[in-house]
Amino acid sequence: MYEAYFQLSNKPFQLNPDPAFFFGSRGHRRAMAYLEYGLHQSEGFIVITGEIGAGKTTLVRSLLEHLDPAKVVAANLVSTQIDADDTLRMVAAAFGLPSRNLDKAGLLLALETFLVSTTAAGKRALLIVDEAQNLTPAAVEELRMLSNFQLEDHALLQSFLIGQPEFRDIMQGAEMQQLRQRVIASYHLGPLDAEETRAYIEHRLHHVGWKSDPEFATSAFSAIYAHTGGIPRRINTLCDRLLLSAFLNERHQLGEAEVREVVEELKEEFSTPARAQAPALAGGASGAVLDLDLSRLQVSAALAEQVAGLAAGVDVQRIEARLTQLEQSVSATLGVLNQLLQAVRRESAPEEPRQ
Repeated sequence: MYEAYFQLSNKPFQLNPDPAFFFGSRGHRRAMAYLEYGLHQSEGFIVITGEIGAGKTTLVRSLLEHLDPAKVVAANLVSTQIDADDTLRMVAAAFGLPSRNLDKAGLLLALETFLVSTTAAGKRALLIVDEAQNLTPAAVEELRMLSNFQLEDHALLQSFLIGQPEFRDIMQGAEMQQLRQRVIASYHLGPLDAEETRAYIEHRLHHVGWKSDPEFATSAFSAIYAHTGGIPRRINTLCDRLLLSAFLNERHQLGEAEVREVVEELKEEFSTPARAQAPALAGGASGAVLDLDLSRLQVSAALAEQVAGLAAGVDVQRIEARLTQLEQSVSATLGVLNQLLQAVRRESAPEEPRQ
């Protein structure tokens, strides 16, 4: 939408990971160096962790983009909560091996045969497992067992495990001791600093032909960093909306005020909506109920007891888990409200003149 207005060739802040936009911050260059080191070693595991949106997937895709298919056969697997046998089946599928009718022994044999033939052809097999924090201990053990495959003294499979920060904690478990012994390098990818945040934004803008329209003030970069904490995905979300807002308001200069305006819009969109006011009662009596002095309201003891019982029975924290009971309570409450309405009308009615 705003690309033509600012004469950009494409959206600079799309959320989908695109290796064409890879930005080599200090952290990303170091993480890439660890991956390249792992490729050179051709054995064991490389572990890369990072916060959600830190750029791990973009990092991996950038690596895959530069791999020589004549030298490396790579399989990229996004893990889910699956059991060990299904993990082997997914690894086989990622390498393009048929596995539907194979049992575990058949899967292992098919994988070993493939890895041996790949190595014999002068190529290396690389398995990249994304979202590794979702792996069960049994699934991790199966991946570790695959690393045992060897041809003479050469390992047949190199594995990269990419996950969120909690994967570092998972790896400290007692059941992960054997895996830890196979990890040859590990790195945690942190957020960008303030200087890198500005460079990241300008890098993506220049990639789509930006000619300083719109113009970003220094205060805008500072405000973007303050709100996003240097997390690339958050930067993309904020900057995309910032450019959209600039287009809609025909702005060509962006400063701190414009950034804060968009930040507030995003906060409102993702905040919990306020509870709607109760609908007006029949006969336009809602205002009368709100302004009513309840101490002057004369109701029967049975009705008061019923109201008190309903109030005592309400448990707000568990109301979502008790939908059936809620429907019953709503029905009973409507009955009570009707009785209260009748009482209000009796109180509000003008007294009859005395004879």
